[in-house]
Amino acid sequence: MTKKKILIVDDEPSISMLIEFNLKLAGYEVRCVHDGEAVFELLKPFRPDLIVLDLMLPKMDGIQVCRELRRQNNAVPIIMLTALQDVTDKIAGLDNGADDYMTKPFSPQELISRIQAIFRRTQSLPGAGEPVTYEYGRLTVLPEQREVRIDGKPIELTPKEFELLLFLCRHRGKVLSRQQLLHGVWDYHFLGDTRIVDVHVSHLRDKIERNARSPEYIITIRNVGYKLTGPQSVEPASPSQATV
Repeated sequence: MTKKKILIVDDEPSISMLIEFNLKLAGYEVRCVHDGEAVFELLKPFRPDLIVLDLMLPKMDGIQVCRELRRQNNAVPIIMLTALQDVTDKIAGLDNGADDYMTKPFSPQELISRIQAIFRRTQSLPGAGEPVTYEYGRLTVLPEQREVRIDGKPIELTPKEFELLLFLCRHRGKVLSRQQLLHGVWDYHFLGDTRIVDVHVSHLRDKIERNARSPEYIITIRNVGYKLTGPQSVEPASPSQATV
């Protein structure tokens, strides 16, 4: 089986070497670069399946790299590394397209666990008996194609945004706590930072709602979490009835 490729972007050689050593032990193919501009030089020849990206970098910082990758519609999963404790820096990473973040110092094993969780979620196939389509008013979600349409037109979602939306579709009408979403979408089996959920919900609303401040689909349940509803009470079609 082909090894997954991981690109490490960090200007501290000791950290890069530590991460590289542990990821190679875990069976990944790894390349390291030490500034933001070098990411774009390696994208085509290396084609990483995931990027571990430091926030503070020379030439282009992690936020700029994230923003440019998403501007190019590159959906490669990104785990942001930061030595900064300021919440605004972490949220800025998520706002610009990072899928997850970790604060230095961190355990290499925890990083590997988070990488494995991302790969499990992005490669998961529809479950047995899952509808071919989920259709709620203007919104259509195609699990097998990993495609989302609004009014019949495809929209661009990051892998994590798609997984979050699909998880909400699979539990339509149920109130899901932020911790349940962390477990179901990020595969965290420990108490995680629920702001990750809030930022990704905000991004989803910007893309699928007519008015993100007055959502039709993803409804906030105060002091609890979120639920997916819709302007029409339409149940997902059965596999035999659904259309693609």
